[in-house]
Amino acid sequence: MAKAATKKPAKPAKPKSPAEWAHDRLVIYIRNFESQLDAKHEIALGLAADEAGVLRIEGLGYFDPDMITFYGRDEDGARAQLIQHYSQLSVTLRAVPKEVESDPPRRIGFNLEPGWIGGESGDGSAG
Repeated sequence: MAKAATKKPAKPAKPKSPAEWAHDRLVIYIRNFESQLDAKHEIALGLAADEAGVLRIEGLGYFDPDMITFYGRDEDGARAQLIQHYSQLSVTLRAVPKEVESDPPRRIGFNLEPGWIGGESGDGSAG
């Protein structure tokens, strides 16, 4: 008589790092914020340091165990990246007018899946 196969117990999932927890919650906040925007506005990150202005968010990532990164463009259209320790995280989401009136508003929430770190290539670049 054949012996019944024994099933190995599943390995417990790796616990999330503080950075991953922060990232996942930021995704929820961004999706909710964008859902409330009209067709003339897009999401940006308000920067607090020395009149730094805003960062038009194009991506969000994290680097385990403790860093959060926002990718995008500043008010002059230059590529910008904000890197911050999760314990220092303080984010102001802002609604800013679209850059090109005729274009549809950019929504990033659909791109922000857990594990996605920004950019088309998945290398953390802003595109």
